[in-house]
Amino acid sequence: QVQLVESGGGLVQPGGSLRLSCRASGFTLPYYTIGWFRQAPGKEREGVSCITDINGATDYTESVKGRFTISRDNAKNTVYLQMNSLKPEDTAVYYCATGLAGRSTLGIQCQGWGHLELWGQGTLVTVSS
Repeated sequence: QVQLVESGGGLVQPGGSLRLSCRASGFTLPYYTIGWFRQAPGKEREGVSCITDINGATDYTESVKGRFTISRDNAKNTVYLQMNSLKPEDTAVYYCATGLAGRSTLGIQCQGWGHLELWGQGTLVTVSS
């Protein structure tokens, strides 16, 4: 089955860190640009970060620059989002996705999106003391 599965969410204190994982099943991850998105209750979904398939170029939304880092481990067929210095406003359900060519990427910009749209089920991040 072709799918993306997120993991690593949970409860963390302000200023703490989490690493989210997006594991691909049924396809080879290095062939695809991957993005991370998030949605909080009462707010629209927004792009967080993306990493391209070909040259590894990345992009981040302004609110997470300097705090979040996207990376990929091709041997493990996984993309990561390292989140440091977390703030309560980072609380949201985080999703990874691919195949977004011709779709809105909600504020993040990467090249090389494919055309077979695929989203993970989401993982909840709660930042609270």
